Amino acid sequence: MKSITSSLRSSPARAQAYLRDFHPVVHTLVLGTVLARAASSMSIPFLAIYLARYSDAGIVANSLIIGASSLAGTVGGFIGGTISDRIGRKTVMLSALFCWSLVFVGFGLAREPLAFVLLNLLNGLCRSFYEPVSQALMADLTPKEKRFKVFSMRYFAINVGVAVGPLAGAYFSTRNASLAFILTGVIYFLYAVVLQFLLAHFGIRRIEGDTKKEATFRRAVGVIRRDVKFRYFLVGAMIGSISYSQMNVTLSQYLDHSFTNGIGLFGTLISLNAITVILFQLPLTSLSSKKTPITSIAMGNVMFALGNLGYAFSHHEVAFMASMVVFTLGEILCFPAGNLLIDGIAPEGMRGTYFGAQSLQNIGQFLGPLLGGILLEQANGTILFSIMAVLTLSGTWFYVQGDRLKPAVALSASGARSPSSST
Repeated sequence: MKSITSSLRSSPARAQAYLRDFHPVVHTLVLGTVLARAASSMSIPFLAIYLARYSDAGIVANSLIIGASSLAGTVGGFIGGTISDRIGRKTVMLSALFCWSLVFVGFGLAREPLAFVLLNLLNGLCRSFYEPVSQALMADLTPKEKRFKVFSMRYFAINVGVAVGPLAGAYFSTRNASLAFILTGVIYFLYAVVLQFLLAHFGIRRIEGDTKKEATFRRAVGVIRRDVKFRYFLVGAMIGSISYSQMNVTLSQYLDHSFTNGIGLFGTLISLNAITVILFQLPLTSLSSKKTPITSIAMGNVMFALGNLGYAFSHHEVAFMASMVVFTLGEILCFPAGNLLIDGIAPEGMRGTYFGAQSLQNIGQFLGPLLGGILLEQANGTILFSIMAVLTLSGTWFYVQGDRLKPAVALSASGARSPSSST
């Protein structure tokens, strides 16, 4: 009892220290992440079911429509990250958010397959512009020794939002699915307005003036072309994305066809995914901080594989829930470590470029739904998720090989040759 009382008394002091540790803009982005992800997670995870209901396309065609978002993001992330290094984070982020709000409203009003394709292409572009740039800005404003904590904090915020959204999404999907997308668009618009005000209030233009470099696409391509470590890490991430994308696309369709209340079960699983992160991130982050990023990713891939095997052979709701918990432990280990890995090899002045180029892993997010849709339509869920388990484990090899290489000699943003940091 004494230790509990002492802990409660020290909580305000710890909270104040936590607030002092990070720039106010970082806290703004984290809080905005909670709100934005709560909104998007009540709509996007149910997009496959929404398409099946409102369009005449089949499973494979719907998977291609969803995968179009990742295909657009593959190009968009690289462009957005490089532009942000040149003209500033604020302009890129706010433009993406305002456009994103219109895209979600469009989803709520669209009915034709072509309209869904175009909207999801824009969805991928907006995400690929906003996400890497916001990560780069958080890293810009945080001392290097605290960046792992920042990336973990952002990932935690994502899952706080995702813990709430899917349950609301499951409700809307059985009543008025269009309203979920329109509400998401409104929330993103309000977030963009508030963020614009706060960034101006905290003087983000002055901060950008201290950190921006004269990045160009030519120099950015030169950096990545020479950085073999980075390419190995990207391939490993692409393979992981093929497997991970099944959770948001084919798993929902598999459950919808296999269970009477498959939509409700899927909403429960997505919320369970987020709740597991909230409960286990702190102890697992503490464990990961004592390991190298590569070790954390390898451990996480094992958990991903076990979770996929669980999906493959589960026939009861409880078994699916247990599989999701194991799968989520893999997320906690992999995602912040992957961001730290990229931050460690990014030359100064090109952090936005590297985080943007990281979106090349979205090729896996495009191929994943296509491969998963074909396997689900031509075979069954057991074969689909078993193959994904094997694929996930194979991706670890690329991370290990990349980690063995010496740091790359790359063109910095100013044009001088400089070694990128080793991880």
